[in-house]
Amino acid sequence: MTAKIAYADVEVGTELPAQTFPVTRATLVRYAGASGDFNPIHWNEKFAVEVGLPDVIAHGMFTMAEAIRVVTDWAGDPAAVVEYGVRFTKPVVVPNDDKGATIEVSAKVAALLDDQQVRVDLLAKSGDQKVLGMSRAVVRLA
Repeated sequence: MTAKIAYADVEVGTELPAQTFPVTRATLVRYAGASGDFNPIHWNEKFAVEVGLPDVIAHGMFTMAEAIRVVTDWAGDPAAVVEYGVRFTKPVVVPNDDKGATIEVSAKVAALLDDQQVRVDLLAKSGDQKVLGMSRAVVRLA
């Protein structure tokens, strides 16, 4: 498969459709099972508070995965992402209620590169806090 977006159709500043991802405690338990990361800071409120966290927090890799969905949905092919990296700046705090938390992700094309590739910069927030810094992906377009 290849990206569904053509390199010729994008320019620096092209905005990708923003998305909001809900995160509940049940989401974190399912992710723990899939990833094998059963660290109690991701499911045990008492333990999380004892180690100095405000509450249970989402897995960093889960947060990363949700954010890159904005890029893969836009490109139309997850394999179009050739490079992806972030810096974790703040945790996604997930309260034990019906609402949980949300991760809001926006992104835009920041640079046109060689070989039909673009650099996409992402902004991921939960509440009013930026949760990922230096969040960048290199994507090969059609």
